Amino acid sequence: MANIFENLKSLKVDMEKKGWYIDSFTFKYKQQNYIVLVKLYEGGEVKPKYGLLKIEFLEKENFNNNLLVHANSAQLLVDVKTLREYFNIEYSNNLGNIIEQFSQLISKQIPTEVIEGKSSTEQTAMVYSLSQSDSENPNKLYCYKVKRNPKRKDNSLGKRSPFNDNKTRILRPDLYEKLKTETNVSFCYSENPEDEKTNEEIINNWTNNNR
Repeated sequence: MANIFENLKSLKVDMEKKGWYIDSFTFKYKQQNYIVLVKLYEGGEVKPKYGLLKIEFLEKENFNNNLLVHANSAQLLVDVKTLREYFNIEYSNNLGNIIEQFSQLISKQIPTEVIEGKSSTEQTAMVYSLSQSDSENPNKLYCYKVKRNPKRKDNSLGKRSPFNDNKTRILRPDLYEKLKTETNVSFCYSENPEDEKTNEEIINNWTNNNR
């Protein structure tokens, strides 16, 4: 099973090149559908030896039933018991073969590059994860303004988080395109649909406040 997850190397390079902290693909096992999130490590984040990426499995119908593991091009860095219990793999004498078959199945689904045009369920799962990573309520989906980040201790301009960046690329791609070079600006979200503003309103308010 040497380098069975070789596609992860290519996918990681493409994610970094295109500025994606997170990507996704779908996976079906034992009649259960999963959204699989692929995540880059953050700067300064503690990662296991030989860790390449983080992989998070989410049940398509229940994102709260999830499993986060580490991975590299050779294997998922997780103990067999954890994997077996999450995917309801029965214990047997040929468990090693079953885990190998499982790895073969999922390896065939891993893309080598970021695939545009995600399904609405994949987008929802990605936004859900990004909001959690940004310590934000996952129900905050409605963009109503942008704000300049406060200066850092060294007086440099604060950058928006990769989570806020990617969330906006998914939810408000046109707005993101207009302001993507303003890297010290973050996008603000509400859980109330009535708070949502159009691209023009957000940009006009931003421009007027910065004159």
